[in-house]
Amino acid sequence: MTPALDLLKKVRAEHRIHSYEHDPKAASYGLEAAEKLNLPPAQVFKTLLASTEKGELLVAVVPVVGSLDLKALAHAAGAKKAEMADPAAAQRATGYLLGGISPLGQKKRLRTFIDETAQPFATIYVSAGRRGLEVELSAAVLAHHTQATFAQIGRE
Repeated sequence: MTPALDLLKKVRAEHRIHSYEHDPKAASYGLEAAEKLNLPPAQVFKTLLASTEKGELLVAVVPVVGSLDLKALAHAAGAKKAEMADPAAAQRATGYLLGGISPLGQKKRLRTFIDETAQPFATIYVSAGRRGLEVELSAAVLAHHTQATFAQIGRE
């Protein structure tokens, strides 16, 4: 179990766990998850951390088929600018290793933003806290348990 799955179990949130054999040579962890679980890539989301000009860490959940629009994230967060967070800082703040960072069950509660393209799907897939482990849940459940805001933060 991971902190993300422990949290979902504790709050009795509806979710399903999906696992696959992770290939350490995979170029993209998110695309690997979509491919190995035979999922539409637009429905699989990656968790990225960014840092504002004031040093605040932000969590961004965007589709694996696109990228994070740092300007849009900064705007959504009310910051002047944002850049990708230092990997070591991301791991320290979340308690997860890169490639397995889940938006759920992080060590520190960070402001979280989910790309609005998640909303039309009945369920989406995000990391369950370990490479090779995904959790399927509704975007609304994810937003509720991360206190996230939906915003247009991704780009194709």
